[in-house]
Amino acid sequence: MDLVSAAGVHGRILLGGRARGPLLRLRRPISFWGGIDPIAGTVVDPRHPDVGVSIRGTVLAIPAAIGSSSSSAIMLELMREGTAPAAILIGRADAILALGAVVGRELGYAAPPFIEVPIEALSPFGDGEVVEVKEDGSIDRPGPGR
Repeated sequence: MDLVSAAGVHGRILLGGRARGPLLRLRRPISFWGGIDPIAGTVVDPRHPDVGVSIRGTVLAIPAAIGSSSSSAIMLELMREGTAPAAILIGRADAILALGAVVGRELGYAAPPFIEVPIEALSPFGDGEVVEVKEDGSIDRPGPGR
């Protein structure tokens, strides 16, 4: 499958939905448990190169999540607090992290779409550039008038 085309980048849908926000690429995988403050929506792991960065409202691109069964609880807290990313683009699917969003959606919170896509496929987009995640799993620049 060709991931990059004139129409944008396409990934595998893990949890569908639409979202828009500035693209934020984390430079390394992260554990949401202990690595993300769900109240502030920021990276707090002092060993992570992106410590201090806010993930709130971003289209968050991460190479992978570092496993912890508590990651789903942190995702749920981010949604409850309104500090979650608008969407999560992940290089390697992580069912535990996505589970938090699934549970949150069932509880009535706005859940970010999760799309599995190699992070290098996002190279057409600049850091901080506003991108749109569509229900078909595509990632692109917002069209005119949107």
